[in-house]
Amino acid sequence: MKIYISLACLALTILAHAQPAETTAKALPDWAIGPFTQAPEPVIKPNPQSVFHCPIQDKAINWEKSWVYNPAAVARNGKIIVLYRAQQGPGNTCSRVGYAESQDGFHFTRDPVPVFYPANDDQKSFEGNGIEKFGGCEDPRLAESPDGVYILTYNQRPGAGPHQGIASSRDLKNWTKHGSVFEGTKWTNAKVKSFAVVHEVKDGKLVAAKINGSYWLYFGTRAVYVATSQDFIHWKPVEDGHGNLLTVMTPRNGFFDSVLTEIGPQSILTKKGIVVFYNGKNADQKHEDKIGDSSIPKGMYCGGQALFDAKDPTHYISRLDTPYIKPSFPWETGGLYKAGTTFTEGLVLFKDKWFMYFGASDAFVGVATAPWNSAQE
Repeated sequence: MKIYISLACLALTILAHAQPAETTAKALPDWAIGPFTQAPEPVIKPNPQSVFHCPIQDKAINWEKSWVYNPAAVARNGKIIVLYRAQQGPGNTCSRVGYAESQDGFHFTRDPVPVFYPANDDQKSFEGNGIEKFGGCEDPRLAESPDGVYILTYNQRPGAGPHQGIASSRDLKNWTKHGSVFEGTKWTNAKVKSFAVVHEVKDGKLVAAKINGSYWLYFGTRAVYVATSQDFIHWKPVEDGHGNLLTVMTPRNGFFDSVLTEIGPQSILTKKGIVVFYNGKNADQKHEDKIGDSSIPKGMYCGGQALFDAKDPTHYISRLDTPYIKPSFPWETGGLYKAGTTFTEGLVLFKDKWFMYFGASDAFVGVATAPWNSAQE
């Protein structure tokens, strides 16, 4: 009898760990999107067999051998397309961007070679030589214009700190690099990163929205700023009365976002306002001047949502006090970043459901889903 009871308990334990993890946030306000439920397993894992001939090194490398994470995502031609950051591993942590597609949002077919990477082009000085630590094309984010042009914003990191880059494409595989997101402004070489263009729901999918005649994006890590564009390619940051970046949101002591409020995937224009997704970092030993949320492990990255005015994207209204998504499974804390991440960067509305793609512990790509509430749009 004891044996049967033990086996039954073991089976129940295994079953419990196999179930999706629902958000542990308190009841969401009516403006927020969710609740999201995390899938119990990664949807994209490292692949040691993938080989790519690096044009800078002029040799074959295993470009996604060790870590794949921080994905962007869009819906196209009845599929979900995910572009994700990949690294070969110890000794070469240059980042390249891989391509994966899925008909259900959970099972992906991947291209064997990256579709975006450092090359012998006019961005080489910003993206590195293909071998140095932290070099390459990091943390892609996607946006789609109403006429079907995609832009990819990403971090160029040659080892001296982040530099922002932007590229455009019609098919998500062949890209034209345009230099800095803020090319031609005094912010061309600003060391900022993480960009989310404001989108709206049209005909069941997300497309970039114009507000007061302009496209808008939110950006930043230790604070949140805004920028506008007329052509979707060239962006100009909004400044305050002193010629500095206009700050619209900052970290909060005592909360999960006490160190960082790093912008996540596409922001969404709804009837209630603009929902801005961001990644909050909890205080850790490196930030002793900050007071974190004691209920969340130190240094952990969790997902937050903030609300801005639909007619004035610079006007902050509110935000969630608890994460709508946070690490809940061992693989979300067991990779390269041990404190754990559900680092959100890709959002898709697909078959009347939200799919949120995130980087887990800087090692895997995960997904969380939520029902679409059409009354919000």
